[in-house]
Amino acid sequence: MDLIVNCSSEIMGEINAPPSKSYTHRALIISSLAKGTSRIYNPLTSEDTMSSLKACESFGTEIRMSNDMYCIKGNNGVLKTPKDIINVGNSGTTLRIMTSVAGLSKNYSIFTGDDSLKTRPMQYLLDALKPLGVDAVSSKNDGMPPIIVKGGFNGGKTFINGNVSSQFISSILIASPYANDTMQLSVKGEFISKPYVDITMDIMQKFGVKTNFDVNENTFIIEPSHYVARDYNIEGDFSSASYLIAATAILGGELTINNLFKDSKQGDKYILDIISQMGVEVIIKKNSVVIKSNGQIEGIDVDLSNAPDLLPTIAVLGALSNGYTNIFGVEHARFKETDRITACATELKKLSVDVTENYNGLTIKGGVKSGIVNSHNDHRLVMALSLIGLKKNIYICDADAYSVSFPNYLKVMSNLGCSIICK
Repeated sequence: MDLIVNCSSEIMGEINAPPSKSYTHRALIISSLAKGTSRIYNPLTSEDTMSSLKACESFGTEIRMSNDMYCIKGNNGVLKTPKDIINVGNSGTTLRIMTSVAGLSKNYSIFTGDDSLKTRPMQYLLDALKPLGVDAVSSKNDGMPPIIVKGGFNGGKTFINGNVSSQFISSILIASPYANDTMQLSVKGEFISKPYVDITMDIMQKFGVKTNFDVNENTFIIEPSHYVARDYNIEGDFSSASYLIAATAILGGELTINNLFKDSKQGDKYILDIISQMGVEVIIKKNSVVIKSNGQIEGIDVDLSNAPDLLPTIAVLGALSNGYTNIFGVEHARFKETDRITACATELKKLSVDVTENYNGLTIKGGVKSGIVNSHNDHRLVMALSLIGLKKNIYICDADAYSVSFPNYLKVMSNLGCSIICK
């Protein structure tokens, strides 16, 4: 499916933020491991989160779905052996978290996915799991999926580099309460994307597991325990809301977005600081935010080391701003659904944007023209590029990837008065 995005006028209105993908993944998996039956309210139902749900079912978890609630009967850490290979599609989060969870099984599990997922690095996680008793290997011996996991999560001490993916850390933490002995995980070097690990620890604690982090030693310590079922409400997603926030910033108008919490642990809440620096008025309330803009924004310098998923959005804002935008600290964005640094530079150049690709980010001079671009089969790139079309008509090829994280994106944008046509 392709998208034609036409110029639109200012945005006015009030909407609810889409549910958080990060929180939905973690709440689904943790409640599947819990003792008792949990109810997850307001979950995100998307391609990625369905990969986690189906993976949990493959290990014997019983899940009933309704429109706005999942009822999950947990297995208390006792996993059945999957009947078949588990295909997680394009969901790197599912693959990485469930690789450690599969270590709680007594037998073998095999994970695979689509062509993009098979390029995602896994070796750091596989190496970190080995001292804990989990024998997990790449079937092609190249550090990438398919991944074969032999159960045996004993616990003990291990370490992992902190500058590749926080999902590796979250993965080990989520499975560790069911290890036979205390688990100690030391993070070596720079600790990037820590807010995602904060989300993980927050949900673990909400489901009854105490988490300890020694700041001086940069070490997580998890004692043997178990999750306790509960009712849990998924908060709104700042990552997905960033496109709505950015659309208001560039078109002008006033938009209230509900279900975005002032005290959220999401790293992508940083989008509010960024657009404020660009000249947009931001009013932060307890459970909502209000965005007011005249449609004129200024380029800034921005460190995205703790919010790499914002890269495509900020790159587009830079292309539509006055002056220069320098994005840095985001070299780990090269290991997402695609190399997002190169992908952003490639597509912006097609629209006559003056952009320089750096090893850890982009330097962008504001100024953009209409044109034809490609999605690279990356949901975040699709939605970010669509923002340019609201100011300069563009055509996006192979654009249906947005359903990975924001399945009703087109409907939401249409309700806000934006013209996006499927072809």
